Amino acid sequence: MFRHLFIVCFVFLIGQSFSQTRFKDVTDSAGIKHVFKVYEGMFGGGACVVDYNNDGFEDVYITGGMNDDVLYKNNGNGTFTNVFEQSGLSVTKNYVTQGVSSADVNRDGFVDLFITTITSRNKKQAIPREINLLFLNNGNGTFRDATKEYGLDQMYSFSTGGSFGDFNADGWADIYVGNYFNQYEGKLSVINDATVVGANQIAKGYLLLNESGKKFKDVYGDYGLDYRGFGFGGVFTDYDNDGDQDLIVNHDFGYKRTPDMLLQNQYPKEKFVDVAKENKMDLRINSMGTAVGDYNNDGLMDYYFTNIKFNMFMVNQGPGKSFIEKTSELGLGSFAISWGANFADFDHDGDVDLFVSNGDLNPDCHPMADFYFENNNGKFTDKASAYGLADYGIGRGSVVFDYDNDGDLDLLVVNQEAVYPNYPVPSITRLYRNDSAKGNWIKIALQGIQAESHGIGSKIEVEAGGKKMIREIDGGSSSHLSQNSVIAHFGLGNAITIDKITVYWTGGNKQTITNIKPNQLITIKEIPIPVQKRSNSLIYILIGVACVGLIAFIFLRKRKVL
Repeated sequence: MFRHLFIVCFVFLIGQSFSQTRFKDVTDSAGIKHVFKVYEGMFGGGACVVDYNNDGFEDVYITGGMNDDVLYKNNGNGTFTNVFEQSGLSVTKNYVTQGVSSADVNRDGFVDLFITTITSRNKKQAIPREINLLFLNNGNGTFRDATKEYGLDQMYSFSTGGSFGDFNADGWADIYVGNYFNQYEGKLSVINDATVVGANQIAKGYLLLNESGKKFKDVYGDYGLDYRGFGFGGVFTDYDNDGDQDLIVNHDFGYKRTPDMLLQNQYPKEKFVDVAKENKMDLRINSMGTAVGDYNNDGLMDYYFTNIKFNMFMVNQGPGKSFIEKTSELGLGSFAISWGANFADFDHDGDVDLFVSNGDLNPDCHPMADFYFENNNGKFTDKASAYGLADYGIGRGSVVFDYDNDGDLDLLVVNQEAVYPNYPVPSITRLYRNDSAKGNWIKIALQGIQAESHGIGSKIEVEAGGKKMIREIDGGSSSHLSQNSVIAHFGLGNAITIDKITVYWTGGNKQTITNIKPNQLITIKEIPIPVQKRSNSLIYILIGVACVGLIAFIFLRKRKVL
């Protein structure tokens, strides 16, 4: 242990001596006092960026595991206040919480919370151990427990990450939930290769369809899914640019049991098909989370998977072509045990950089620093030590958001408390203020009318300074049990005018605005497509398909093929 302490202190001092610190640790001054406490070992630690009171300053909900969760209200002056006790969320104290995500489930204009759990705090239970929790926002700074009302009180599971999306494009926020165990009797601190081979242990996920804001229905089987795995959640994303939301599912122990899955949405059919193998996305790794971003601005979403030992960066080649693994080639091949990961343009130069949260398996707890990979013309270099981000805490989830509304993206990292004492450095949740950004920027909030009310799952394309940049609105679990801000952020470099912004709404609507000034937050409200026009379009498509079929039938009859 003393050897670890010496190494950590030496690296820290050297880093500080030569640093060009661009991120300032403001944890104490901002009033953040949080650490995730594990139950038995290893699992948990997520955060969710959510403006729960609609005051224009983004707040943060963080799960606590065996500790109480926290709801940090953003005071608008660089500080936060924990309002958990008066928020109506105290029922979470009965559970070992894991991940958290948010969406406006009932479309009342206020964002609601979905919290995953693995067991109860106060009693020993066999797996599957507990229910997940849904809290509806009352609009007055408080929440109410709507778990039973929405049909979630009978779904006993051992759940990790929950992610919101709109896979049937009806405007109501749906949920995918990753489940890890179906049956397990041992302690979580001793999970290893030898304990994961039992056929009855792995679990199905939940695919929860939002029925007009009144109830959730699990349609996993109805959509053609019967896969089981050690699920760490999933992320909704349109990998093939066909306008609907596909689903990437992260699986632990993929080399022993079920690899990662790439579920292609067959919308308007009610079906998902696993196309991971033919796309080389059936990753046989310990898949903890997925960062989503277009690193080379080619209009295609690329995916960085966190893992034990070696992370994997899968570069999108376009529809009909397999992904290519380019981790080492692009400078991302560092060794670690990684969990959260976030693509964001932290320095405003027009391309996305990458933060990675690292931490050993609790209770092993050998110190390892986080990564910050700066993107320079498509090549990445780790600058974590130089920029003040090489924290040696036991990292798990991480989120990006502009907490001080100064136009650049800040960073919050959830850390676990070490199970064994005498860990050589403080392992606490940390908030970093970004002081590095120099160029221009634009932030874009979406207000969906027919699409999900905050645009979750929609894409935004910005054209400025000769570049096209694209973002997807995050619905959760993209950074290990966590959810980033739903406000899209773009660095613009020296561009003084944004030529065009295009929104590709879930449901097929497309909207464009031009000649926008930078360095501001704008809200784009969806212009609805008339229902009759949408209905007519579908009718025309069906008529066209029928005509083609009829012509083919007549042709084949004449050729005496039929």
